[in-house]
Amino acid sequence: MDKPSDWTSFDVVAKLRKELHWRKVGHAGTLDPAATGVLLLLIGDATRRSDEFMDLPKEYRATIRLGLCTSTDDLTGDAIEQIEIGDWSEERIQEQLRRMTGAVLQAPPAVSAIKIKGERSYRIARQGREVAPEPRTIRIDSIEVTAIRKPDVDVIVRCGRGTYIRSIARDLGRALGWGGTLASLRRTAVGPYRSEAALAIDEILKRRCEFRHTV
Repeated sequence: MDKPSDWTSFDVVAKLRKELHWRKVGHAGTLDPAATGVLLLLIGDATRRSDEFMDLPKEYRATIRLGLCTSTDDLTGDAIEQIEIGDWSEERIQEQLRRMTGAVLQAPPAVSAIKIKGERSYRIARQGREVAPEPRTIRIDSIEVTAIRKPDVDVIVRCGRGTYIRSIARDLGRALGWGGTLASLRRTAVGPYRSEAALAIDEILKRRCEFRHTV
């Protein structure tokens, strides 16, 4: 399905479970509430195949805003620092993004679902405690720049499991010395499943007679 903005992935599952009376339903690959795009719903016996679907390559369209650091590494968080960019260089931006591809160490955002000693990092952060998730090796296949208009950079990211696009925005800003945060995010594909073929939640509910007894 095509997840709308301001819904958590769990919100989607809970809504469809209630409305369509699905007993066994889950999803493969969480999207942040502010993000939109492809969310794979797993129904019935398919819930046992979660890892198989989560291992599929992902594609995202994102806008990175430079000159701004936030507490969540996206625009939903509090502004920590704003930096006036006096040495703007599209060549430097392109070069730093090229260096971020391949098998790389990436630290998840402080506000994320990563567990630290058994506790979700976003819960630690909300309590005002310091959060420092350990870097992990992830795979970024490519980062394609589609537009640059100061202070924003539009990119298409193709990557593997566990990659945080918010971390890419943060790390790009740090490498450039300008700070960076994620301004928008849309997942356009998970493996062969693309957003062009995804159903909106309203469309699924309108077709409830077709889907209601799937499980």
